[in-house]
Amino acid sequence: MEKKVIGIVGCGVISDIYLKNLTGIFKDLVEVKSCTDLDPVRRAEKAEAYGIEAADSLEVLLADPEIDIILNLTTPPVHAAIDLAAIRAGKHLFSEKPLAVSLKEAAAVLKEARLKGVRVGCAPDTFLGAGIQTARSLIDEGRIGNVVSVNACMACHGHESWHPHPEFYYQTGGGPMMDMGPYYLTAMVNLAGPITRVAGMANKAFNTRKMTSSARAGDSVEVEVMTHVTGVMEFANGAVGTIVTSFDIWKSEEPRIEVHGTEGSLSIPDPNTFGSNANDLTLFREGAAAWERIQITDFSYANNSRGLGVVDMALAIGQERPHRASGDLAGNVLQAMLGFEAAAISGTYISLSDGLKAKPAAMEKGLAAGAAWK
Repeated sequence: MEKKVIGIVGCGVISDIYLKNLTGIFKDLVEVKSCTDLDPVRRAEKAEAYGIEAADSLEVLLADPEIDIILNLTTPPVHAAIDLAAIRAGKHLFSEKPLAVSLKEAAAVLKEARLKGVRVGCAPDTFLGAGIQTARSLIDEGRIGNVVSVNACMACHGHESWHPHPEFYYQTGGGPMMDMGPYYLTAMVNLAGPITRVAGMANKAFNTRKMTSSARAGDSVEVEVMTHVTGVMEFANGAVGTIVTSFDIWKSEEPRIEVHGTEGSLSIPDPNTFGSNANDLTLFREGAAAWERIQITDFSYANNSRGLGVVDMALAIGQERPHRASGDLAGNVLQAMLGFEAAAISGTYISLSDGLKAKPAAMEKGLAAGAAWK
């Protein structure tokens, strides 16, 4: 099968792990041809470091007939504009999360892709890693019975203590739910199925945040978004769930994700990783005396394997099958995230559209890293 060719837009911090993996462990499955960035120095540095071309502009990248897929690694406020440009150029698209910062933008991206007959994929792809896939296999095998509830918590005190440019985390499109919620909610949908209805409450502890990262110590960041968001959700299968995401909590011992069923419970590894913290995957079964630690050796990609989602999409195009980190999956997650705050404001439930019909397919067991899959 002919390898799909990828062009990358955005050469910021996250681009390194994508480039490392796509030109490394996934090099036999896809090809990265070129990258572009508004900063000419940055794009030239990435191109030289990874042995690819540097395109002078987005327009040049989109005009390249050899490029099949655009990988959009820019910041959230410009995701939709770049996504639409890529789709209109006839390219398949894989975007960093979130798909967009509004439902209107996301709907426009998905509609345009359908009209052009191209695919849309979206991060996170961490749910395709060994940790979450092992948990998924236990659920699919009936080890905890029917799923009754799914609970998640992401609690920290923000990014201004370490990130050199934390402003966008506190602007429209940022905040703990839009930044970290995609990892948790995507994992939850992968485990329990599509979300159909949400409610929520939200607030913020500070109107400004003081940076303490060494390069920007003392600078202030204006906070435009809610920095503590609590959501309640209903899944299509009847299960219910809760999620807390916060930049206002100094320390927490809440589990990252727990799934509870009619015959047992699962405690799930951090969904922002692919499973390298596998000791966190534990199972409690009805009648057991204690939690059982579960090994994750049946699945590949326990380490940071960002790029897995776009590779799955590239393979799926050639195999004429659905890809797993799909636009519909990202749309369901985005609706939930925006719905939590909308529900908090309105004091009502928010019903989600039914674009996502089912869980994404599970990954295959026993695959060697870097080998093709279906």
